[in-house]
Amino acid sequence: MNCTAKLNTSSQTCTQRERHWPAFLALGFAPSEGKTALTQMRFQGPLRVQRAFYPEGRVCHVYLLHPPGGLVSGDDLNIEVTCEPGSHALLTTPSAGKIYRADSSGGVQRQQVNVTVRDAACEWLPMETIVFDGAHGKLSTRINLHGDAKFIGSDVFCLGRPKSALPFKSGRIEQRLALYHNDMPLLLERQILAADDPLIDALSGFDNKLVSGVLVAVGIDKPTQAVELLRCELESCAKTLAVTERLGVIVVRYLGDCSEQAQIQLRQCWQRLRPLLFGIAPCAPRIWNT
Repeated sequence: MNCTAKLNTSSQTCTQRERHWPAFLALGFAPSEGKTALTQMRFQGPLRVQRAFYPEGRVCHVYLLHPPGGLVSGDDLNIEVTCEPGSHALLTTPSAGKIYRADSSGGVQRQQVNVTVRDAACEWLPMETIVFDGAHGKLSTRINLHGDAKFIGSDVFCLGRPKSALPFKSGRIEQRLALYHNDMPLLLERQILAADDPLIDALSGFDNKLVSGVLVAVGIDKPTQAVELLRCELESCAKTLAVTERLGVIVVRYLGDCSEQAQIQLRQCWQRLRPLLFGIAPCAPRIWNT
């Protein structure tokens, strides 16, 4: 190898090392004086929680903030949430997450979420994620349930920006979802999509639909009856929603062309399932109205 090649290789290696911007947020919830308190918050980098809200008394509502607003190459976000016995936390975000175009070397954008619920209740309801053309994202969510834990969570995913006439023509995205109860897997999913993947256009795949979403609920006493209830009450959404149940896990899937529609329909499911799951009426975070 000549000196020029060595110099180029060294420069590329240095650039790759520099393009790593980690951010970390760890939140802990526990009962305190008749309500759920945010008892722990550790952070590094641009991930924050400003304050906890109590619009319904006992349940703790928290908004996760990421001031940059999206992921660029080298970003590595890690979010950890722990709900201790007897607590009930609802977590959301104030705006859509974004995965921007990767740099010229195709640097990866990473986000990892780990939620642990120990004989407690947790609602994980972030806004949608928008994948920009040319993105190279890797997203992973793991839910660890223990004992009599109850959980409901959603995720909406948009390929490209159709309203701006900016489709997803290049790039790659990987999503992982893992749901465990007492260390036993209940739901394991992995989806890898490149912009030229035939699955995007296939009738048996995404059928050229740009927006997908999922809602999962665990802990309902009679999940089969809950599925029938959803199918009956949301019959008008049958073209975009599918509801199934296995191993006590209710899974609602959305496939369509509008992230706003996806959020509306999945939140309708959340509103119907919340009383069955937690025994309380739905109380939407105020941030959803802005």
